[in-house]
Amino acid sequence: MITIIFYDFEVFEYDWLAVFADIYNKKEYVIINNPDELKALYEANATNIWVGFNNRHYDQYIMKGILLGMNPKKINDHIIVEGREGWQYSKAFNKIPMINYDVMPNPPIGLKTLEGFLGSNIKETEVPFDIKRPLTEKEIQQTVFYCEHDVSQTIKVFYETADVFEAMHGIVQAFPDMVSLRDIGDSEARITAKVLGCTKRVWEDEFDYFFLPCLRLNKYKCVQDWFAQKREEALSLGVQNFSDSEKKAWYKAQSFEIEVAGIPHTFGFGGLHGATEKPSHFKGALYHVDVNNYYPSMLIAWNLVTRAATNDNYTKVYKTRKALKYKQTHSATKAEAKKWKKAQLPYKKMLNALSGGMKDKTNAAYDPRNNNCMCINGQLMLLDLIEHLEVIPGFQLIQSNTDGLIVQVPDTDEAFDLMDDICWEWEQRCSTDRCEILLELDCIHEIYQKDVNNYLWVDLDGGVERIGKYVKELSSIDNDLPILNKALVEYMVHGTPVEQTINTCDDLIMFQKLVKLSDKYKWVEHEHCYPVEHKKGVRVIKTYYEYPETVKYTYKCYRVFASNNIQDGRLLKCGGKRGKPEKFADTPNHCFVFNDSVEGVKVPDRLDRQWYIDEAKKRLKHFGVIV
Repeated sequence: MITIIFYDFEVFEYDWLAVFADIYNKKEYVIINNPDELKALYEANATNIWVGFNNRHYDQYIMKGILLGMNPKKINDHIIVEGREGWQYSKAFNKIPMINYDVMPNPPIGLKTLEGFLGSNIKETEVPFDIKRPLTEKEIQQTVFYCEHDVSQTIKVFYETADVFEAMHGIVQAFPDMVSLRDIGDSEARITAKVLGCTKRVWEDEFDYFFLPCLRLNKYKCVQDWFAQKREEALSLGVQNFSDSEKKAWYKAQSFEIEVAGIPHTFGFGGLHGATEKPSHFKGALYHVDVNNYYPSMLIAWNLVTRAATNDNYTKVYKTRKALKYKQTHSATKAEAKKWKKAQLPYKKMLNALSGGMKDKTNAAYDPRNNNCMCINGQLMLLDLIEHLEVIPGFQLIQSNTDGLIVQVPDTDEAFDLMDDICWEWEQRCSTDRCEILLELDCIHEIYQKDVNNYLWVDLDGGVERIGKYVKELSSIDNDLPILNKALVEYMVHGTPVEQTINTCDDLIMFQKLVKLSDKYKWVEHEHCYPVEHKKGVRVIKTYYEYPETVKYTYKCYRVFASNNIQDGRLLKCGGKRGKPEKFADTPNHCFVFNDSVEGVKVPDRLDRQWYIDEAKKRLKHFGVIV
């Protein structure tokens, strides 16, 4: 039976230690400077799955190096100090097979930050990693304590993201001829390339992209012409042969701004974005016009799946997911629907991962021309849809994004029928015999919109869609200022005053703000003493405080709360290039730090609830709501 071993290494100049947790057999192993003990543990679990946090880039190479008789400190410095990849240190690492699975999120978030989101203790060891002598027994035990803590937190993160692991494991089970358990630690894009049997190829036609024959642009054909112009420009400049950094900069610099259906739009090589210029709030006959599985459907319909693939597994994955989704939508119970939704996850991840893999030079699925064809035609097809919908009297576009639109039409049968007919005609024109490209019309009762990346809508059945930093649904590993998200959503959905939401909450974790000191700064100072009061202004007099004393910290992560105690000042990052202390973004001018566990901790009297109320109102104002 395959089991999972969680592990973490700590490396010093003269010492190393590691903690391993076998949760299935309920055993923990602490190994200190003992290669033989490590070898015995490895050999007993060589075919099991080794799970860590950033172990894909760090811990596995430390472990393999020790097993090979190498100096772990030199490997550590190669990775941490020199900033190089672990596999570059020695080809001998390939002699030690390990099935590694990394729970670090992508894009990366540090373990201490995740521990903070979870409400755990985020205090750090006081034993410096650059110590130039063997550790004392007390220092070793303190390091073991923090290493055990990190392993326990890695286990928590693993369970919070178990659906990702299960999806990757599901891919292995679904395609045993293409991938094995050893591939479970690969990225979604790389494992997808293996499922498709991709063979790495060198392409010279990145900018030979073409426009699909289904396009019927007239009013906004200038956008298509702009992409055609960029194609000629790229070919004449030889962008294909630019260095990776130069090519990335060229792509990023290309954008075309135009007003479409009365709202500003930006087109480029990454996607389409358009939204009302000012924050907006709409009620009435609103519709989310969503393209179902847009990119996967387009790739299959127009034969744009990576040319590096050697089989038709992408289409098989697509059809399998479609069949599972049908079972989900036709389930008799919520439990049954949840089961079929979960079963789709491996296939959904593969379908969505391919587009990124096609633009990644290191991925076997690399096919930049087809990726360009997909991104460019995807935008133009949606622009085509907008152009045709614009003929509806009273039509209003609220926003456009990469795979759909939000629109408003008059609340009449005639307007809806015309919209439905236009959408049907677009579907027929854009679909092929290989695959249908279909639209879904979701009725919206009300929408609050800050911009194209931040909005909330309530559908006719009371369901809520929440997109963006201020209103998104948070989780235990994405849990920053949760009280503000809750206050905004409660106001927008139920009309609950933000004061009521904030003043009635008594869980301290709901008010936490996590900050982390970047490598650009050296230390942190907290203004903490009786301040000197200053006043300035003539007609409007403002009061501000100067704190002559600070408390210095060397931790990386801090859990910050607004304080009503005048002795608590700002939390400052120091030692940066600017030469002067700088306040951490989105933190109060008066705050306290609490890095102990906040699980079950109630709100203390020193918490300044008014700061959170004011912040909630500021954020509502960003959505065009004045309260």
